[in-house]
Amino acid sequence: MFRPAHSFVQISCSVLVLFVSPAMANNLLVSTQLEYEKAVEAAQPGDTIILADGEWRDFEIVFTGEGTADRPITLTAQTKGHVVIAGRSNLKIAGSYLVVSGLVFRDGHAPGSPVISFRTSEDDLAFNSRVTEVVIDGFVKPDRANTDTWVNLYGKHNRLDHSYFAGKSNRGVTIGVQLHDRNGNGRVNLENHHRIDHNYFGPRPVIGSNGGETIRIGNSWNSLSDSLTTVENNFFDRCDGEVEIISNKSGGNVFRGNVFYQSRGTLTLRHGNGNLVENNVFLGNRVPHTGGIRVINARQTVRNNYMQGLTGHRFGGGFVIMNGVYDSPINRYHQVEDAVIENNSIIDSDHIEFGAGSDEERQATPINSVFRANLIFNADGTNNITEHDDMSGINFTDNSIHQNVELAKAENGLLYPVDPALAAIGATRELVVLDRADTGPAWYPKPGYEGRFDGGTTRKAEPGINTLADAIGKGASGDVIELDPGEYVATRTIAVDKPVTVRGNGQALIKFERTALFEIVEGGSLNLNGVTISGENAPRIAGNTVIRTVPGSIVTNFDLIVEDSTVQNLNAGAAFSFFDAGKYTFADNIEIRNTSFNDVRGTVLKLNREVEDRGVYNAEYITITDSRFENIAGAVADIYRGGTDESTFGPHFAMSSSRIVSTGNDETNQTGASIRLLGVQAVDIHNNEFVGSNPVRITETVGEPVTRLAENRFVETPQPETGSTIGN
Repeated sequence: MFRPAHSFVQISCSVLVLFVSPAMANNLLVSTQLEYEKAVEAAQPGDTIILADGEWRDFEIVFTGEGTADRPITLTAQTKGHVVIAGRSNLKIAGSYLVVSGLVFRDGHAPGSPVISFRTSEDDLAFNSRVTEVVIDGFVKPDRANTDTWVNLYGKHNRLDHSYFAGKSNRGVTIGVQLHDRNGNGRVNLENHHRIDHNYFGPRPVIGSNGGETIRIGNSWNSLSDSLTTVENNFFDRCDGEVEIISNKSGGNVFRGNVFYQSRGTLTLRHGNGNLVENNVFLGNRVPHTGGIRVINARQTVRNNYMQGLTGHRFGGGFVIMNGVYDSPINRYHQVEDAVIENNSIIDSDHIEFGAGSDEERQATPINSVFRANLIFNADGTNNITEHDDMSGINFTDNSIHQNVELAKAENGLLYPVDPALAAIGATRELVVLDRADTGPAWYPKPGYEGRFDGGTTRKAEPGINTLADAIGKGASGDVIELDPGEYVATRTIAVDKPVTVRGNGQALIKFERTALFEIVEGGSLNLNGVTISGENAPRIAGNTVIRTVPGSIVTNFDLIVEDSTVQNLNAGAAFSFFDAGKYTFADNIEIRNTSFNDVRGTVLKLNREVEDRGVYNAEYITITDSRFENIAGAVADIYRGGTDESTFGPHFAMSSSRIVSTGNDETNQTGASIRLLGVQAVDIHNNEFVGSNPVRITETVGEPVTRLAENRFVETPQPETGSTIGN
């Protein structure tokens, strides 16, 4: 139902307000869904249908018509940005020369998939149509495992421009260009000449599984067909979903003039031949896993791109040329052939990979290719190039690699060699760096760069029963709840639905009488600082936790930070854990710093719910420093990432300067370990002391995991057990 934001004009259910332009086109202001449907039925070339300002809830918009090139039919907002499409809503477009602008999709999700579709049925498509200045902001399914797409392009000669897309935290690509299906149906979508330009792709969180691409053009089964789509002048801002930011799976596409800012992953030429990648800028700013371009398949041209401060490796490196599979099936890796890679600058980036993925299956090395006039420079002089196989099929010529080159910043803000003799090496000085402000709708604010726990106010809480719960409930996002010295008792589980910091200054004791003290729900994150938590009042039953996630899916990612604190007496019942991450939940960061855990009858960090072996996991970064664990029945951490999917970066586990005593020895500990890590991609355990505990158990399952065990002391504790199932 439509709920107007303010009164503009009184309209009855059966009356439309018409404004006549000099060209005799009608402007039709509508305020109900019924009025909208009548307006669409009557719309003629040149007409504009205007949705009245306010919230339109549960509105499945079907926009059809036949406009002309000089007289399109337009659907727009009375005031751009003041028409909010909420609830279970979507938009379907079919016909010719249609334009949609000014709408905001927020506070809801599509009833099916996608949010916006350039077709109303398999046979009714959009042609020569445009979606511009439209916002989709956090319009996600309530279940993060429920896959959908925000925009699907069908038909031919359509344009998606100057729009805003941010906050997609469930599985599924943000923008999909759809060709024919597995059976060859819908071939009219081939050679479509779509244009995707000047859009702002805002933060997309890590989803912890495959299916987090921002743009995908085509699919594996139609990848030998041409799409002829142009993706240009878009800004990708912290798009972190998975290793492929853009997944190209068709031929003849152009990627030009885009900026990738602190985005984890790469522009990946995953399938399809004859694509062009030029004039793009990748700025990683040393953010982990930021990448550049990955080249696969035949006749790819990669020229005049600029890459700086990229830290990614393997498939997510600063620049990657992959090995292929001989006689590859259509969904695997086709050999790199006839590639032209020239005049690119790769500066202060950690990993350039040639022949990446080389293994028993991927043995087809690149052939008939050239790598010329490229600039590769690291200020610290490190060699960042790895050749995983025979690269004689690439002709390397006129490159400047690891030379003592002086660079200076040009007017476009990028670095170039000072020496005139190197003027023809690397990207040109004419390269234009797209400004973030020149993308998306000018009237919709772009997100800042502050952290989750920033921006709030400090609120006081006094000792007592449920005073902590009340303070958190009344607080706002980013607030700090400062506890006065004394004892706090929670007789109900405290729902954490926003980022909140609880600060005890080392003088606050928290007890709880339910099966959990804190429950992280949608939108919540928790920082515990300087508190003592005791489980002595918890029920005498199995399965208690100090912190848990709400049963079922949490769509938004969260953080959990515990520092300068003490956790004790978690022994009221068996399997009493500190933190239990539920299925289909995902933490960006779990950090434990300078904290003691004593007498825990379960696992401290329980991150083992995703057991379907599909590459899904519960947390990206788990970091433990300067902490103490004593008399822990289960493991300090039990982290599980099964399966062989290669499209994610984590999990990452780091533990240092900590002491682990009498841990993992209880007969109820099914892992038989003080720390159990399965499928973790980056492990760094150093400078710790293990006393009278079960061993650390590490199993590598996929990719090229990095495991570091150094300077640890094992007293009456077996040495770590490491193994691998890679290639089995």
